[in-house]
Amino acid sequence: MIFITVKFRVLPEHADAWPSITADFTAATRREPGCLWFDWSRSLDDPNEYVLVEAFRDDAGAAHVGSEHFKEAQRTLPRYLAETPRIVNVTVPQDDWSELGELAVDR
Repeated sequence: MIFITVKFRVLPEHADAWPSITADFTAATRREPGCLWFDWSRSLDDPNEYVLVEAFRDDAGAAHVGSEHFKEAQRTLPRYLAETPRIVNVTVPQDDWSELGELAVDR
C-alpha cells in the first residue's frame, strides 16, 4: 500500500474551521475505490497544525492525484494554509494496520 502522512499548518483564523473546509475533499477521497483510510488529527502541541494519515492500494495513488476533487483541493486549500504542507510518502508491503506488539493488550 501507499502510506502517506501530511502535516498542514493552517492559518490561525481558519484552524477551527479546517474540518469543515476539507469536508467535501475528505468525503470524496474516502469514497475512492482504492482508499484504505483518510484520517485527520489535530496536533496537541500546535492548534494550527493538522496531520493527515492516508493509505491507498498500490494501484490507486495515481487515480487519487488525478481525481477532480484532488484538483479542486489544489485550487482551493492553499489560501487557508500558512505554508506548504510537509509529507512522508512510502510504499509498504501490507494492506492494513499491524498490531503494536510492544504494547500488546491481553484481556
